[in-house]
Amino acid sequence: MLRIKEIAKSKNISLEQLAATLKINRVTLSRNINGNPTVETLSKIANVLDVEISELFSSAKDNTKLHGFVEYQNEVYRINSKKDLENLLDVVNTSTE
Repeated sequence: MLRIKEIAKSKNISLEQLAATLKINRVTLSRNINGNPTVETLSKIANVLDVEISELFSSAKDNTKLHGFVEYQNEVYRINSKKDLENLLDVVNTSTE
């Protein structure tokens, strides 16, 4: 789960301000927050919020969950569980055989 709203609020940045800084409209930002944003978009958001991209995913309250994105051979994989990671490793192992 993305923490963009939480981080923006903690920095007193409204989502409207964040969208304006990113030069996108509020609806597009909402779609990115609630959907599956690209790594490039996440990087831009992290830069505006002055945080590491990983902080957009990890919860300050729960550091035990696995969340992230991995780019492999020009494809981005969303990792939200151990099973997702295992599936990605299967892809990597299959492509290197």
